Formats: sequence, structure tokens, C-alpha cells
Amino acid sequence: MSRVVYVNGQWRPHRAAMVHVEDRGYQFGDGVYEVCEVQGGRLVDERRHTERLLRSLSELRIPLPLPVSALSVVLHETVRRNRMSDGIVYLQVTRGVARRDHGFPPAGTRPSLVVSARRIDPAIGAATARTGIAVVTLPETRWARVDIKAVALLPNVLAKQAAREQGAREAWFVDRDGFVTEGASSNAWIVTATDELVTRPVGPDILRGISREVVKDAARAGRLTLVERPFTVAEALAAREAFVTAASQIVMPVVRIDGHAVGGGVPGPVAAALRAAFHRHAEFS
Repeated sequence: MSRVVYVNGQWRPHRAAMVHVEDRGYQFGDGVYEVCEVQGGRLVDERRHTERLLRSLSELRIPLPLPVSALSVVLHETVRRNRMSDGIVYLQVTRGVARRDHGFPPAGTRPSLVVSARRIDPAIGAATARTGIAVVTLPETRWARVDIKAVALLPNVLAKQAAREQGAREAWFVDRDGFVTEGASSNAWIVTATDELVTRPVGPDILRGISREVVKDAARAGRLTLVERPFTVAEALAAREAFVTAASQIVMPVVRIDGHAVGGGVPGPVAAALRAAFHRHAEFS
């Protein structure tokens, strides 16, 4: 069955889903997006994703082009029309279509909304989690407001490609003080030798990941010692465990950083436990 995409109020076949050449998302990266997991045909943490979407839009002064209740209908209908069981729903809102000019377009310009879906076999992620992934570290090159989930992701694209060229799956950005900020498409975590679960606190230098918040709930329920503070690459290399979190990966163990083994080069029990508990602490709709 062919995929179906929602584009500005209309349902289109995936191969024919298009936006105008002067859409500001295309020309300026002037928009935001969300990626929501789908499990068993249900959206995972729709409420949290919607709240983050509204915050990102507010920070960029882009109005939501339809009521939240209607957006929820579109999200669920996207899942239904694509007959999805497991995968992701991608949502993008841009400032709309207007004559190319760096300043905001005229008042009343309608924002563009695109919603698509893609199947992901959960068995693939589970198999990857059993072996773990490698990451590389790179200097932080992104803009100063990565807490806004903007579509302008060129530094992330270059970081992902650098990781692939080095045989890794993810890249961790490192700030000028030597501390890990986050991954190119994930939040970063370690488990220290004293059994502290550590991740960087939220601020303008990281995205407040939805999966990150769910893992925090799971950690508290499991009575783990959770500490939100920056950590260095050296500390990560000396850690008992490392892992990343993201909607498309849930909890993914990291077993190598810059070619060096972490935790003996095998996934650890904390990441495994948090991955197993993840959906017990998520919301389904």
C-alpha cells in the first residue's frame, strides 16, 4: 500500500506530496517539526509532543494553522490512513508561502502544515539495542537556541554524515568547555562508576527530548539516582554505561565513543532496564 501524506488540508499520495517553491521552510529553514513514535497503532506521548510543538512555534512567532484538537485528528488519521502499527509520525509547520524576503511575510500568511508517517520494524531497534551503537564526538557548531525544534538542521546533517564515515551511528556535540551537549538527533546519558544516572540539564543548548522526560520518570520509578549536570567526554569514556534517547530509538546503548569501548564494549543493565520500562511510563493515545 502506498503512503499517504497530509499537506495543508489535503491528503496526497506520498509520491505527489509537495509544497510551494517559496515555502519558507524550503528557502529559510523557517519552521519547526516533531517526531512522534507510533506503537501498536497508537501515538506515544502525543500530549508532550504537542506541548513542545506549541512552545517552539511560540518562540518563532509562528501560529499553529489549525486548532490543537484538529491537529490531533490529523495525526491519528495519518496513522489510520497509512495502516501503521509501529513507526513514526513526522509533523512540520513552517511560516508559510510568501515572496522570498528575510523579514516575516505579510500578516495573514497561512503557515504550512505537513504530516507524514513511516513504518519502523521494532525488531530492528531491539536487535541494535542488544549490541549497542558507536558514537563520535564533534565540536558544537549549532546555533544558540537548539531548545527550539527547528527544521534548520545543517550542522546535525554534517555531524551524522561524519559519524557514518567513521563507522558510527550517532555524533555527540561537545561545547567549548569540553562538555557533551547532546547527540545530532538524540539526548546523551551516562551511568557513572558511583551509579549516578547523568544527563545534561535542559537549557537553550539542548532539546528537551520527550523520550528524555519519559526516561526520567522511569528512572525515578526504578529508584535510580538521577543527576542533571554536564559531563565530559573523558567522564563518558570512564562510565559504566552510556546511552542515547530519542523517539525513533527509545533508549539505545552506546558501547563505543571515538573508537574506545565504554563499559567493556557491551550494553549495560541500566540502559536495558530503562528500555524495557520505557513504554510503561509513556502516554498512549
